[in-house]
Amino acid sequence: MLMKLIDNTKTPLNVLDSIGVEDEGPVKGYVHSLESFGSVDGPGIRFVAFLQGCRMRCQYCHNPDTWNIGVGTEMTADELLDNAERYRAFWGETGGLTCSGGESLVQIDFLLDLFTKAKARGISTCLDTSGGPFTRDEPWFSKFKELMKVTDISLVDIKHINSAEHKKLTGIGNENILDMIQWMSANGCDMWIRHVLVPERTDFDVYLKQLGDYIKTLNNVQKVEVLPYHTLGVKKYHELGITYPLEGIEPPTADRVKNAEQLLHTADYTGWKTWKPSF
Repeated sequence: MLMKLIDNTKTPLNVLDSIGVEDEGPVKGYVHSLESFGSVDGPGIRFVAFLQGCRMRCQYCHNPDTWNIGVGTEMTADELLDNAERYRAFWGETGGLTCSGGESLVQIDFLLDLFTKAKARGISTCLDTSGGPFTRDEPWFSKFKELMKVTDISLVDIKHINSAEHKKLTGIGNENILDMIQWMSANGCDMWIRHVLVPERTDFDVYLKQLGDYIKTLNNVQKVEVLPYHTLGVKKYHELGITYPLEGIEPPTADRVKNAEQLLHTADYTGWKTWKPSF
């Protein structure tokens, strides 16, 4: 059932840090949904936990029902991992657990507990993030650094390389997001970079070239993906009574997708073909 949306876009970071934290007992997270056999959510076949909560308001978001913070199905890390391990036989050498959203980093305390326990069980961990909550303020930054120690690989979605355009598209600028990516690059964190190609929003050669040049400066990029915009989430907006921001905009043509792939030099990033998690 779709829930009424609450405006969490200006929730302070110190409040976000408390989400998923219990005064007593195990840390609990708020889970939107689970997927048993994710094939596009990181290396191999993966069990995907979509965590609840996001402060971004991306115009093309296809999961607006994940925006609300502090709602959803409460689960402990062990409960989620027990569920995931039922499908372990399908993961092979590269599959495992992916946390997506919403925005997983909104629930950094739960995420850290979950990934720490996953690695203790020998489960590969993948973080799917747009980086919106990233800050070097404490105690958040220390938690993030600890999280990266138990994260095998991250899927990082760069919404727009230009901060002003990023703010138009998502509601926030990208300075802290690029700061996160720079830190990850400097600290040996394996990444897949993703970029959603949206006509009239991100599909401009000048910005695609800038993004391609930027990605070239990064270390440990295993893969670069162009994700064509789609309209599969429009129905949810109608059900929630929200005006869909991109009404009338169609998905990009195959030629424009190919053009974006060339400008982002996607063929140059082949590490994903042989990548394996470390245990």
